[in-house]
Formats: sequence, C-alpha cells, structure tokens
Amino acid sequence: MIKRTIAASLICLTAASAVFAASELGDKREADMKKIGGATAQLAGIAKGDKPYDAAVVKTALTTINTTIKEFPTLFPAGKPDEDGHASPKIWENMAGFKGHADELAMVTEKLIAAPPADQKAVGAALGEIGKVCSACHQDFRLKK
Repeated sequence: MIKRTIAASLICLTAASAVFAASELGDKREADMKKIGGATAQLAGIAKGDKPYDAAVVKTALTTINTTIKEFPTLFPAGKPDEDGHASPKIWENMAGFKGHADELAMVTEKLIAAPPADQKAVGAALGEIGKVCSACHQDFRLKK
C-alpha cells in the first residue's frame, strides 16, 4: 500500500512539474516577445520622429532584438507542443521554418549592429527590414486572437 501511495505521489509530482515547466516556458516566451516589442517601439519612436535619434538607443534596441531572438526558439522544446494553447502547434509541425525566421531576424539585426543606422531615415529603413521578418513569422506561426 505504501509503495502505491509513493508511486501515485511521484506521478502527480511529475505531472505538476511538467505543467509548471510549461507555464514557465509560456511566461518566458511572452517576456521575450515583450522585450522585442519594446526594443522595436524604441526604434519606431525614432523613425517617426517622436524621439530624437540616439545612436546608443538604436544600438541597445538592435542588440536586445538580436540576443532575444537567438534565445527564443529554445523556448519551444522539440516534441513538446504547447499544452496551454498559447503557442501555435504549427511551430512544432515546422520547427525548421520557425527557426529559419528567428535566424533571419538574427542575421538582419547583426548586419544592422555592424553598420548601424546613422539617422532617423535610416532607422526607419532598418525598422522596415526588421518588420518584414517579424511579419512573416507572425503570419506563419502566431495564433490569431
């Protein structure tokens, strides 16, 4: 009887740990997208003229997007579709395509970090490049709400 109780407890603990881990991943995914969104908003403010051009702000925003997007695909472990329904199953159906979008955004931002936009107009052009990649990924993989 004690062995059964211990076994049942271990099964429940394992299930609870899996749910908690999935929840943590979901929270981290959301936080990463908010980081990218915040960095993009910084660039948009400059591109629109709402904020003055600031090379340090541009570099920080591009670096934030770059480092965050490199981590992002790791938050979708292979073979473990999102159980809470917040991430599209299409990600796991086409992980190579999903990672391809992330890699493309990383390459775009690396290029922009190496040769940063030097004025408001250039920031707008850079934002256009970034937005194109983001839009393509969202079109393919983001759940419609």
